[in-house]
Amino acid sequence: MMCEAELSSSSLPATGITIAPMLNLRTAIALCICLVLAACASAPKSTMRSVRPPILSADQSRDAAIHAMGLVGTPYRYGGNTVDGGFDCSGLIAYVYRESAGLATPRTVSQLAGFGDAIPRDDLRTGDLVVFGGGRPTHAGIYVGENRFVHAPSTGGEVRLDRLDGAYWSRQKLDVRRP
Repeated sequence: MMCEAELSSSSLPATGITIAPMLNLRTAIALCICLVLAACASAPKSTMRSVRPPILSADQSRDAAIHAMGLVGTPYRYGGNTVDGGFDCSGLIAYVYRESAGLATPRTVSQLAGFGDAIPRDDLRTGDLVVFGGGRPTHAGIYVGENRFVHAPSTGGEVRLDRLDGAYWSRQKLDVRRP
């Protein structure tokens, strides 16, 4: 029969397994578990924001504004997106940016409300999108400078130039997007 001192230092009775290799096995298993858990952990979120340059240059934005002003007087047509067929507000925007800058824009006002970068109203620049309605966007146009924008307002109307500080538009919730 083995004494207690021999059991703790050499082998387990009736198994033939020595304790030293068993400790190495336990250590190896624990190490594997730690490695698996570490691999599943996520990296901390970076506090640095990546800054993306605007899609359009200042020159392209200015060209878009000039192109939009050239369309004033074109008839309004729901779903329209051509000079010959007329424009609705999002069709006007899609046409202007496609023709002046080769940029494809979303085709609905709701999608335009998330297009490009959100810009504070104080930083408006020529060629920015002005989107009205806040959480439920209802209308959009292209800012052309001097507190004015070009848009296709409604059935029976025409593409026109209006002021953001006018009686109606100054009371509307406004978001600015820079493509």
